Amino acid sequence: MKRIQPGLGSLTASATAALAILLGLASLPASAQDAELIPMWDASDASNTATIDHAPWQEILDGYLVADDPSGVSRFDYGALKANAEDRQKLGGYLQALAKLDPRTYAKDEQMAYWINLYNALTVFVVVPRYPVDSIKDIKSGLIDFGPWNLELIPVQGEMLTLNNIEHGILRPIWRDPRIHYAVNCASIGCPNLAAEAYRSDNLERLLEQGATAYINHPRGAQVSDGELMVSSIYDWFKTDFGGTDEGVLAHLAQYARPELAAQLEGFDSFDDDYDWNLNAP
Repeated sequence: MKRIQPGLGSLTASATAALAILLGLASLPASAQDAELIPMWDASDASNTATIDHAPWQEILDGYLVADDPSGVSRFDYGALKANAEDRQKLGGYLQALAKLDPRTYAKDEQMAYWINLYNALTVFVVVPRYPVDSIKDIKSGLIDFGPWNLELIPVQGEMLTLNNIEHGILRPIWRDPRIHYAVNCASIGCPNLAAEAYRSDNLERLLEQGATAYINHPRGAQVSDGELMVSSIYDWFKTDFGGTDEGVLAHLAQYARPELAAQLEGFDSFDDDYDWNLNAP
């Protein structure tokens, strides 16, 4: 994380340029990152009842998210958004508006929704200008560096933030809620679905629960085949968030498993894992 000069955080006419520093920078994979708190963000104001306007992001979701794909995997139409200059500007304006806020002045739930939406909107913002790509991992700066997760993307309160900062330096260490992994979307088939609703303080708990239930009961979350249990690599990469052991992961899966999957999970004490990094485009 890098300190920038005062005033750049306001994102005036140069906002697009500030966000566009994602071009050509090195990055590291999102998997297997430790949760390490960035202390400045660990603050909130429980007395603040104000809400943040996520309507522009909802409009983007309504226009480009295909949530009813027969596969059960939601798809995002990056190509259609790339072709629509007005909606690309709407997405950029939404990110500018979020960057002007200080999320620490809001109540905890409002703040969590802010960070989740910011992460997901930034991910779309990263992919769209580079589409078509086969995978978000193809967005790279060198022969061995891949993925955009360490690109400095947006200034908030004088700090340039990366996707890794938001997920592993803010969301995971502050809230310590494993359901965060079902909320942030990495633009991949293997990832939990991008929610069709923008996160808000008044729908936060419902969406987190829905995300966990939907993913765990889909084959890419957990499935038994030929007597073997295969789960998403999320549960290996971030095992520490699911109790730190195979037993903790299995208990988490059982918590959200519907009856058919719950019966299949009985008797397992270990698992294999896999992940599909193909882009979640239509």
